[in-house]
Amino acid sequence: MTLAELCIRRPVMTTLLMAAFVIFGLGAYRLLPVSELPNVDFPTVSVSASLPGASPETMAAAVATPLEGQFSTIAGLDSMTSVSSQGSTRVTLQFNLDRDIDAAAQDVQAAISAATRRLPPGMPSPPSFRKVNPADSPVFYMALYSETLPATTVNEYAETQLAQRISTLAGVAQVNVFGAQKKAVRIQVDPDRLQARGIGLDELQRAISSANVNQPVGSFDGGAQTVAIRTNGQLKTAAEYRTLVVAWRNGAPVRLEDVAGAVDGVENEKVATRFRDKRAIVLAVQRQPGANTVAMVQGIRAMLPAFRESLPAGIHLDILYDRSETIHHSIVDVQFTLLLAAFLVVLVILLFLRNFSATVIPALALPISVIGTFAFMYAFGFSLDSLSLLALTLAVGFVVDDAIVMLENIVRHIERGETPWQAALKGSREIGFTIISMTVSLIAVFIPVLFMGGIVGRLLHEFAVTICAAILVSGIVSLTLTPMLCSRYLKAHAEQKPSRFFDWTEAKFKALLQAYERSLDWTLARPRLMLGVFIGTLLLTGVLYKLTARDFLPGGDTGQIIAFTEGAQDASFASVVTRQREAAAIIAKDPNVQAFMSTVGAGGSRPTANTGTMFITLKPRGERDLNADEVIQQLRPKLANIEGLKVSLQNPPAIRIGGQLTSAQYQYTLQSTDIVELYDWADVLLEKVRELPGFVDVASNLNISSPTLVLDVDRDRLAAGCGDERAPHHAGTDGQSPGPAAGGDDFLQPAAGRVAGRGRGPHSRHGRYAQFAGHAHHRPAGHRASLRGILPRHGLAAADRHSGGLSGAGHSLRELPAPAHHSLGIAGGGAGRPAHAADLQDQPRAVRLRGRDHAGGDREEERDHDDRLCSATAARGRAAL
Repeated sequence: MTLAELCIRRPVMTTLLMAAFVIFGLGAYRLLPVSELPNVDFPTVSVSASLPGASPETMAAAVATPLEGQFSTIAGLDSMTSVSSQGSTRVTLQFNLDRDIDAAAQDVQAAISAATRRLPPGMPSPPSFRKVNPADSPVFYMALYSETLPATTVNEYAETQLAQRISTLAGVAQVNVFGAQKKAVRIQVDPDRLQARGIGLDELQRAISSANVNQPVGSFDGGAQTVAIRTNGQLKTAAEYRTLVVAWRNGAPVRLEDVAGAVDGVENEKVATRFRDKRAIVLAVQRQPGANTVAMVQGIRAMLPAFRESLPAGIHLDILYDRSETIHHSIVDVQFTLLLAAFLVVLVILLFLRNFSATVIPALALPISVIGTFAFMYAFGFSLDSLSLLALTLAVGFVVDDAIVMLENIVRHIERGETPWQAALKGSREIGFTIISMTVSLIAVFIPVLFMGGIVGRLLHEFAVTICAAILVSGIVSLTLTPMLCSRYLKAHAEQKPSRFFDWTEAKFKALLQAYERSLDWTLARPRLMLGVFIGTLLLTGVLYKLTARDFLPGGDTGQIIAFTEGAQDASFASVVTRQREAAAIIAKDPNVQAFMSTVGAGGSRPTANTGTMFITLKPRGERDLNADEVIQQLRPKLANIEGLKVSLQNPPAIRIGGQLTSAQYQYTLQSTDIVELYDWADVLLEKVRELPGFVDVASNLNISSPTLVLDVDRDRLAAGCGDERAPHHAGTDGQSPGPAAGGDDFLQPAAGRVAGRGRGPHSRHGRYAQFAGHAHHRPAGHRASLRGILPRHGLAAADRHSGGLSGAGHSLRELPAPAHHSLGIAGGGAGRPAHAADLQDQPRAVRLRGRDHAGGDREEERDHDDRLCSATAARGRAAL
């Protein structure tokens, strides 16, 4: 007995079997997560390390190189990239798609532990790592801002309350904070007052650190009672720091307010985030792999009203971007397409069968097959996304084929005079093997896609499995439900009466058949012409294939645009903020823009303070005339007119490949063992690519032209005078604590606080300079600075407003007894435009200072005629913080 015959004789069993498909399918449909694309986990690990004050060369040589050496031994490592900037290094490790991310993370941890002994001992904390998925960008943005309360108060509500509550929701993987403004006390040191009291910066730093502790002190245990001991060892406000005793001189205490100022501020002053035109704290929520994006965002939205009620009246909470809305709309569109395809298929069946009862039988196979496929999708851990629903849409044409073939064969026997019962038994027995072969052959078509490797294989795997499951379910339905319904609901041929609809369609079909016969006769009479048309079609297909644009995934419109901004390499943080606000004003005027946020400063994918990011939310598609790409084309020429700021606009792709968020969708990596040749050819290649048609926003992450001031120290005289060769290298700028040497060479490392004044420390007679200026921006290892071991020896080419009075600092240093065999070069053109490294030797108002040479000659000065410029810049240098 065949399966079809068993189902014909057991209708209740067949009905229950189909009901099981429907019930389990509907239950699975409610549990399936909703996302835009299939879940593709890129095994990626990001390692971060910091050494405050270290130059990019030092970070690359002393931190990145030992880590990379250990990481290269990990199995399954596909690519490794590192970015070294001032005081920080980030290494991104991307593994093979078959590598388990948890096992890879354990190997990374072991590699970090092995490399620890080779890292600089002065690092404030060991390198840390975290598992990331570049394909998962934040799906929900919120902005908190206030026009009356300070940013630190807003940050406390955003980061310590709202972010933590959101992190506990189901499906939330991480909450990123943009523009965090944590409370901190900033110490502004006056080196002249330190020198007058004979106190060094290192001594001041140790005094502050030792006086600000928060450690347990134990308890008093008595015979009847135990009392815990609490101390006020931790200082929290600037007022408490000012009265702190940092040293004793001549039997009298020296308090911090005697040698420095203390102000209440924030930890990082070089980060600023704005929502529209208001200073804000922005939270970006990322989902867990496989989580239901729509349900997760709905949970967050349900929590926001209660949180708004708990906020102070001066703090406002707005939603900047909701990715679930576009995902929901795209899923609804695909679902509508699926229903429309099903309707058209049923309509075609009705037109050709011209029998309502016969049309219902194969039409039932369509919803049962689709709904039953949901159960398989849930079992395999799939989601409702564009590709899985596309598979179901394409399967609509496949799932009814088997049922139509079974129905047609049974109807053929009925037309010969057999009863529906006999026709169902005989017809199903004849056609059963054919249906099995059709099902297997259709599934075989998708076997290559099913086992395809790489990223494309990961994306299409869910598509292939879904469509194979739908075809398999349709084959089962055609062998069970279709013959059972035919045996009970089809009428005998003698009982069927032609209707008007049948007669009308029959005449149309006969006319169509006659037209086909005439066209076939005409074609067969001209074989050479038809062969030429065939060959021409093949050639035209090849030409069109060559002309067709190629891309990994089709561009979409998610209602979001990302703008990456970058100022000049010598641009100060304040100048980049000003220019980015100009860009924000242009974006705000665009009628297609609904809201946007702007962030400036180092953090996340931004390694330096002269870079920024803008997240632009567009209005709903029905409320604007242009799509995202057209909006970018409209904004690009307007933003290009902003002097001193480069803006790169990007329509974020549906899935991002690579471990880093960059300002371009396509990247080309140039490698060489010769670092000098690499630098030369990188510029050549960059200029050539910019000349090619079709390329916009071409840029490089190699930035080695940042002007830097070099302080050369006579180590012999220094060691003889101080007894500590390392101490004179601790210049006072923004930073933490002294650090080690890199590759055998010492480097400038900041002490706590910030130095103000003439820039002279207590040991200036040995060449200890307490103030230096300049910063290196994205400077990889191998530049000339790594050979010198301090900072790149370039002239100082920046306006005073960009460098904080660097010309004045140079004028003050000129008065110091500099080491005999070193020289200090400073170049600047006043408060106009910032000069670049290539322009240093051509500056009209250059100040060249050279110290005493080895032969004991007098110091030589080369100055221009504008003494007023030097006086003005010197005054600004003394007043700089």
